[in-house]
Amino acid sequence: MTDLWFWVVLACGIAYATKLAGYLVPDSFLDRPWVTTVSAGMTVGLLTSLVAVNTVVSGTAVVLDARLAALAAAAIALWLRAPYLVVVVVGAVAAALVRLAGF
Repeated sequence: MTDLWFWVVLACGIAYATKLAGYLVPDSFLDRPWVTTVSAGMTVGLLTSLVAVNTVVSGTAVVLDARLAALAAAAIALWLRAPYLVVVVVGAVAAALVRLAGF
């Protein structure tokens, strides 16, 4: 087994142990208001950072391309309270039009 596989198996073990630890946390701890607030805030923060990085980073460089226009169009559709499928289609159409324009 190569060195890489060691790290893959170790990461899988850590992920499994983390998930198992989540089942062992008592309900009385999870019912506290601050736990709900922190977990909701972390979820939003992690998702936002994931979207931001995937929008403007390509490899190790910051790139402004059609993905940024797609994100802006999807954000406007969300702001207008469009259904999820419409938001996805609006973003895809915006990216296609920007790429068609040569950007």
